[in-house]
Amino acid sequence: MLKLSGVTRRYGDAVALDGLDFIVPDDTYVSLLGASGSGKTTLLRLIAGFEEPDAGELMLGGERLDGKPPHRRDIGFVFQNFALFPHLSVEENVAFGLRHRESKAVPAGSDLNDRVNAALDLVGLTGFGHRGVGEISGGQKQRVALARTLVTEPRIVLLDEPLGALDANLRARMCDELRAIRERLKVSFLHVTGSETEALTMGDTVAVLANGRIAQAQDSTSLFTQPANTAAARHLNAWNLIGGRVKGRTLDTAVGALPISQSLPDGSEAQLAVRFDQIGVCEPDQVPAGQDHFTARYLAGEFNGPTELSFFRADNGDLIQVVNHLSNPRLPDLTEGRTYALHFSPDAALLFEGAA
Repeated sequence: MLKLSGVTRRYGDAVALDGLDFIVPDDTYVSLLGASGSGKTTLLRLIAGFEEPDAGELMLGGERLDGKPPHRRDIGFVFQNFALFPHLSVEENVAFGLRHRESKAVPAGSDLNDRVNAALDLVGLTGFGHRGVGEISGGQKQRVALARTLVTEPRIVLLDEPLGALDANLRARMCDELRAIRERLKVSFLHVTGSETEALTMGDTVAVLANGRIAQAQDSTSLFTQPANTAAARHLNAWNLIGGRVKGRTLDTAVGALPISQSLPDGSEAQLAVRFDQIGVCEPDQVPAGQDHFTARYLAGEFNGPTELSFFRADNGDLIQVVNHLSNPRLPDLTEGRTYALHFSPDAALLFEGAA
């Protein structure tokens, strides 16, 4: 198990990680989701030993990591840009870590060849060992980088945006392959990404990194359907957030007074969250009974294959998004510039205390 306790990392006056607590259990795939600049790569670099924390401690399998040099941590790192040696062949790249590590180095010979070939077979590159790095595709380079990491049998594998350089179809295939490889090896993967879709697809557990701390860490279904705070909801890119001040059992917002399900102190700030796919659209005088609603002006639609994303502008200028699944369409034909009622079930709304 990897455990980080109170980890802080500063760069001058900027705080990248702020007393962060985080656990990666054994034999699991954890996705770490965060926006650009949120500290995701900094966190990986601290775990790998490329940087040291200003405060806190890192433990792996009960052993203290901070203070140890990278090559003594028994941690694998797969870089976004692959970081392969261009002058070496595929098999030489994979063998490099085994041949040159400080302890238990494996010299050239049949044992080295067997282990390299087994690693290439694991990532689906049997027969590619003799090729140059410049002779293979981006997806194959990613597999080589993964094989080079796995061949050393690390206790945990860190993946820094590993699919970012690949096209959409290849990313989808590599998602399946990475999960299958991890399950066969029974080693933990910590996969950093800025894509909510990739994080939810890959992780047994998905952790959201925001403001230097873990905002929420949970299984993907629970995280998506029940984010615990505004930071988690915002990073999932599936929830509309409507801010206001509490007045009795309503939230006084720029789009009107909206009922709330729980009692909060009058005058306190709160955010109402409604998921993109749980909002309906109708004429202002045709709101279904029992539905909460507000009005907004339709801007445009974005076709995404099986879904269409519709954009609305609320009276306060906020952008509201609504998803329509085309296999089961539920929205009427919309006219740009026209005002509609956006309605939702009271049970579909989540309430978060505090400002956005």
